Amino acid sequence: MRRIIFALLFSFSTAALAQGAAAPTPVELRSDAPERHIVVPGDTLWGIASKFLKDPYRWPELWKMNDAQLKSPHRIYPGQVLILDRSGAEPRMKLGTLVKLEPQVRVEKAAKEIPAIPPQAIEPFLSQPLVIDNGTFENSPRIVATQENRVFTGPGDMIYAVGADDKVKLWDLYRPGKPLLDPENGETLGVEAIYLGNARTAGKAGEVLPLEITLLRQEIGRGDYLIPSSSPEVLSYIPHPPAADINARVLSLYGGVGEGGRYSIVSLSRGKRDGLERGHVLALYRSGLTVTNRFDADKGKESHTLPDERYGLVFVFRVFERASYALVLEAARPVTPGDRARRP
Repeated sequence: MRRIIFALLFSFSTAALAQGAAAPTPVELRSDAPERHIVVPGDTLWGIASKFLKDPYRWPELWKMNDAQLKSPHRIYPGQVLILDRSGAEPRMKLGTLVKLEPQVRVEKAAKEIPAIPPQAIEPFLSQPLVIDNGTFENSPRIVATQENRVFTGPGDMIYAVGADDKVKLWDLYRPGKPLLDPENGETLGVEAIYLGNARTAGKAGEVLPLEITLLRQEIGRGDYLIPSSSPEVLSYIPHPPAADINARVLSLYGGVGEGGRYSIVSLSRGKRDGLERGHVLALYRSGLTVTNRFDADKGKESHTLPDERYGLVFVFRVFERASYALVLEAARPVTPGDRARRP
């Protein structure tokens, strides 16, 4: 009897929870969404999604992707046909047959899948800038001398470092920049390193390791640090909102500018430990102003805070433990440090 009562209570409670839970809103198509799209070189997932959806970050829902597919998504190549299927209760995207070409003898490179977002907008930032944890530079090789003690160095000049392994053939050169501070609690999330250029190992390590500068972005000199160079990661991930709530703040805009717009690079105050991943799309919000009601004399001067205003979207493309970098995809007003980035 007790088991029956427990089962009834459990069924009623779960039903109540199901009724109380907010149902997800259906995916909204654009009024001018095409019935099909032929993928061409230069297309991006974000650009294609914007043709079909009012909210492009809901692209995975149109494809009915699960979590596993988001992490290892199917690839879309130039020449494929994307078909919008409206026959069911909800719209769905399907993959059609490849566009047939006239038979002829030709030699071509294998087609590459289209990127998630415009690669030229973030390629320089996939290996730099870099967020360094506190103490990282303390254990990194350091330049102790330059060729002929020159103050200014350039490509082809020699520099000399201590603590460097000659097995590493290519190095990135950095100088510590400003610390990234969480505006919520003042926590130091890391130090943004200033990228200076590249150097290659040009000899055997003795007391010092000789290196030749191969790329110069900023002045390189004594005291600067070396970090082994890494290859940029391929942009093979799908734009999608995070599953959990994220409440980040814009820490800064890359380049030291005070405000930015579309295709600006911003640093955010959340990273891997907060559940942020590459490919996540966040909405930008400007905090609501506090205004004073001066028209009701009986209540005195009451203050009211206006709701936060959503004005844009950012795409997270590089994630560190406690901070991340994102590309501004949409912005109806200038992006400024202190703005919030939350789950759309």
